[in-house]
Amino acid sequence: MSAEKMAKLVRMANQISDYFRTLPEAEAVASTADHLRRFWTPKMRGEIAAFAESGGEGLNRIAAQAVAALGARTAS
Repeated sequence: MSAEKMAKLVRMANQISDYFRTLPEAEAVASTADHLRRFWTPKMRGEIAAFAESGGEGLNRIAAQAVAALGARTAS
């Protein structure tokens, strides 16, 4: 995947988490993960998950936790 495309996914994930940032952190993470699960394609979710596992540079805290939660749910 190109760096430009990954930067776009990171930007989008951060924007989604920013929308929920006024909620308590656990709820913001869950809401962000739910949005990613419902509206992103499996390919997009897989790409951002792989990126997060390799360091996830640029993801804000809520977005990073949401992506990790997606991976944890998929693994179980």
